[in-house]
Amino acid sequence: MSDTTIRSSRPAVRRLPLTGPLRLNRPSDMWFKPATSVVVATAIPNLVLLALGRLDLVMYTMAGSLCALYGHHLPYARRAGTVAGVVLGMIAGLGTALVVASLTTSTAVLIAVGALLAAGQKLLCDATRIGPPGPVIFTFVSSAALFVPQTLAQVPGHLALTLGAGAVAWLVAVVAPALVRRDGPERRATARALNAAAAHAADPGHATRRAAVTAVHAAWQTLLAAGRPRRALERLVVHAETSVLAGAPDPADAGRLREWARLTRARGPVPTPPPAPGSGAELFGLDAERAARRGAFRTLLRGLAPGSPLLPVAARTLVGCALAGYACSAVGVGRPYWALVTAASLYQANVTLSWNRTLQRTLGNLIGVLVFAAVLPVARTAPLALIGFCLLFAFSAEALITRNYWLGSVAVTPMALLVLEYAGSHPAGELIGDRVLDTVIGAAVGFLAAVLVTNRRATGRVERALADAERARAHAVRALAAPEAAPAALDAARRRLTGTLVELREADDTAAGEWWQPALPREAVLAAEQAGHRTLAATAKRQGLFVPAQENGAV
Repeated sequence: MSDTTIRSSRPAVRRLPLTGPLRLNRPSDMWFKPATSVVVATAIPNLVLLALGRLDLVMYTMAGSLCALYGHHLPYARRAGTVAGVVLGMIAGLGTALVVASLTTSTAVLIAVGALLAAGQKLLCDATRIGPPGPVIFTFVSSAALFVPQTLAQVPGHLALTLGAGAVAWLVAVVAPALVRRDGPERRATARALNAAAAHAADPGHATRRAAVTAVHAAWQTLLAAGRPRRALERLVVHAETSVLAGAPDPADAGRLREWARLTRARGPVPTPPPAPGSGAELFGLDAERAARRGAFRTLLRGLAPGSPLLPVAARTLVGCALAGYACSAVGVGRPYWALVTAASLYQANVTLSWNRTLQRTLGNLIGVLVFAAVLPVARTAPLALIGFCLLFAFSAEALITRNYWLGSVAVTPMALLVLEYAGSHPAGELIGDRVLDTVIGAAVGFLAAVLVTNRRATGRVERALADAERARAHAVRALAAPEAAPAALDAARRRLTGTLVELREADDTAAGEWWQPALPREAVLAAEQAGHRTLAATAKRQGLFVPAQENGAV
């Protein structure tokens, strides 16, 4: 146990940070993938519409083009289905919004439908774990479409434009990069695991071990999703996992692991490490798991089922978006869709993270409005200038958003405002004033809803994750106790235990930032993590993956 006393309860309201959420981070190691994809996927239909003299239809093609932002962390076999699903989901949300817009002009009804769509999109994106940019793109498109004049006869044609642009986005995000480097996502995931293992070897501790276990687990999941074996990469992940599970990590391993990570990310051949002891059994177990891999649909159903901890967050989205929209409408904003989008963008896994996003979104939007005011006169000089600025801001948003969300919002805001220019010029003062009101009201009301709509199920998720980890550990202990346990069975037991420990850490971190929670079983969580890591090491030792310098204690 740690020497630090761990409290099992937390105050209902905790101090919220002010400067920490605004600090800049290192950029993502793959920011250029979505950035270049969305620029290409947007430029093609925009230039076609320019040639046809129909830039007023850009909003509908933009909905399909933005689908190119998704799935870049996935191997291409999985990405193909994911991006196709994103396109269909985008068409479903846009179609619903366009039909409603064609049937009514009541602002109250439009806001209610927008809030319902935002909540549903939040729930589905969280349940499927689709990854960044999450539901905010869907909400931006559907909320904006609700306030565009429309007739039922126009809807099929507009959706056809979205489908066509979505097909271009699918080709750009899936087919084009796969032709250049078929194993790019798997190589990046493997390099992250190697770097995390190197960090743990250089500085052993609870934090670095957790980060390394998570990175190794993510690498295995990526390799499993690839659809076919990648033996060279799998052997590298075995070495990373071996280093993490060793009782006394060797600091000398850090340099070797980092060099392998560098070579793996490069375009040359995958480095060939020396065979790890027992790695043949490890890869055999991976083959068995790949053959039996299922459960994505089951995971989705669990996220949507009654009692899911995702439901209160969806309820926050519904309440917050509705209240933000009605508040903006009450102060005279004619099309309060941006208030809905602002509120929807705030809702993260817990109240503390939602507060961070509130600060980031508000600062970024307000600065972004100033940027829009500066570039608007130039953007109105010619259609090509307007297209060029939109592409520039789309690229900049993805380049900056991984540094910090507020920095990305500085580029997103002028891009979203410039999209309105395709349908015709609007008074600049009105656009800027409405956007400032939408931002301030949407952020304030949205965060208020996050505080008032509680998520006491977050503690229940910790308790379920704790029980799952205990069961997985017991299963691994039984596999270890078997006189002649099959290598595949031991490997499957270890991988199952790793997955439950990653889920336990995520659940505990989420609940730790939530308000109005019952007492959290912090001591039990720490004890389960420590026991689980000892069992992981014992399982790896039994498989011959390493020979520990000293015993780690009881299994």
